[in-house]
This record gives sequence, structure tokens and C-alpha cells, in this order.
Amino acid sequence: MSISTGKFPEYRPRRLRGSVALRALVRENELNARQLILPLFVRGGRNVRQAIGSMPGCFQLSIDQLIKEVASTIEAGVGAVLLFGIPEAKDEKASGAYAANGIVQKAVRALKKEFPELLVVTDVCLCEYMSHGHCGLVHAHGSGAIVKNDPTLKLLARTAASHAEAGADIVAPSDMMDGRVRAIREELDRRGLDQVPIMSYAVKFASAFYGPFREAAESAPKFGDRRSYQMDAANGNEAMREAALDVAEGADILMVKPALAYLDLIYRVKTEFGYPTAAYAVSAEYSMIKAAAEKGWIDEKAIVLESHLAMRRAGADILITYWAREIARWLRE
Repeated sequence: MSISTGKFPEYRPRRLRGSVALRALVRENELNARQLILPLFVRGGRNVRQAIGSMPGCFQLSIDQLIKEVASTIEAGVGAVLLFGIPEAKDEKASGAYAANGIVQKAVRALKKEFPELLVVTDVCLCEYMSHGHCGLVHAHGSGAIVKNDPTLKLLARTAASHAEAGADIVAPSDMMDGRVRAIREELDRRGLDQVPIMSYAVKFASAFYGPFREAAESAPKFGDRRSYQMDAANGNEAMREAALDVAEGADILMVKPALAYLDLIYRVKTEFGYPTAAYAVSAEYSMIKAAAEKGWIDEKAIVLESHLAMRRAGADILITYWAREIARWLRE
């Protein structure tokens, strides 16, 4: 096959052949343990290691067990975690999200005391703490209810600041309320926490791929769904507008979630903005591969490495993945 290019009117491309070392020398993308963040779910109590049925190998952990889990994570070569909190009580104001002794705040302090060099990222949202399971304050509207965007911003900013004051290295708002990055940036700056970066869930879709996460974080909405504030899977240009708004409001890192079904948007976000870009390989991506591997239908290691390499090829600098430990170990092999 001949290809015409302009500068070289006609040439015959060849696939590079040769030794493994030669192919490695010119490989365009690599996986590295330094790119990985492991999501973890923390709850109250002691000696709690509660299996998440729809996510084999994942657990809800009390803080003492979280410390053990993180120790094994660091040993595997992964130096960053993303924390989700499961409070003992919920209410309609998500008060556990921004309490000084909330579950995430306590977990952050414990981890930073035990592992000072660990990079701790905290998910900033209200759904796990709301009695109704939505990501914002809910107000009655006619015969139903609506999530109120602007009144929610103050609570999100308080939550992010409380995480940062506890020692979080990065705060990651996942709520998808308009204006939340600006509100968080202003609150962090006001409290003298201007060095704390914001990893924005800039492009977050109302996705069926979150199913198992609802069990893991105990955050399923009690009524309705989240389509009024999360994005329509059909819309790519809207995703770019959302990312542009977050950049304008002060985001330091942009995230695309889910990952595999949205590789085109990982590419577009990275190409358009040039910001550090994160991809979140979400719960159903994990669970589907786990289920197929348990059936013996696929090679789990090969599929996981290939799929995460695809995220890197699309432009992701950071991979948030439930396989972080396994990938780090496989890479060492």
C-alpha cells in the first residue's frame, strides 16, 4: 500500500520489526505505577473489611483496615489513593460531608500521619451523606423535587476545605454542580489553602457504568436520577464546554469519567486544553472484566493492561483505577 503525503509524495510504510528491546525503544505510550491512583471506600468502626458484592476484591474499610490496605498499596508501588467516605448517619444537609470529624477527614489525618509521602486525593460530593442520595440540596417543586445548584455550592466548598485542612493533597469535586470549581477555589484561597490543587470531574456522564459504585459508596438516589446535573452520553461538544468552564474557574487537573466508553473525549480534552488529564476506569468497567475473567472467557491481566494503555494512548496522564495495585505488580514482573 502506498500513501501520498505532500512532503513525501509516495512511500511504503513498514511496521517496525526487530527485537523486544528495539520495539520498546520506540514505543509511543507506557504504563507506569506513578500514573495510578487507587480508589478506596472508608467507613466507621474497627476491624471492618466488608466485601462489595458487585466489585470482587474491593471492600468498605474502617480506618484501621484502610491503613493496612494502603500499606500494601504502597508496597506494590502505587503512591496515591482517592478516598470515598461512608458516614454512619445521613441527613438532608449532608452535614457529615464537611464535619471536622467526618469519616473522610479522620481517614485523611490517619493516612498522612502513617504515610506522610502518600498522595491523598478526596472525592468532594454530597451524595454519600445525603439521606436522599442526590449530589445537592433538594427542594420540593410541584409534585416532585429538584436539586438546587447554587445553594449547594457553599456546602461543597466547605467540604473541600475541610478535607484540605485535614491534610488532603488534592480535592476532587464530582458533583457536577455549575460553578463549584470557582466556589471551592475561592474558599480554599480564603482559608490560606491556595496550594491545594483541584482535580475536577470536568466531564462526568450520567452513565450506566456506575452501577456497582452505588453499592460500594451506598449512594444510590432514593428517587429520580442524576441526569439533570450529570451529562448526556450523546454530547461531546457539551463536554468540552464543561471542561472549558472548569479551566476558567481554576481547575488544575481535568478528569473524564467513565474512561473506556469515552476515549474520544479524553483525547479531545487533552488536545484542547493541554492540562493534566485524568481518566477514571469506573466500577462497571472493573466488574465486567472481573466477571468475564472469572468465567475463563478472557485473560484478565492482558485485558486490563491493554485497556489502561488505551486510556494513556488517548491522552490520560493519570489513571484512577481499582486495578492500581495489580497493574503496578504486573509492570514490575
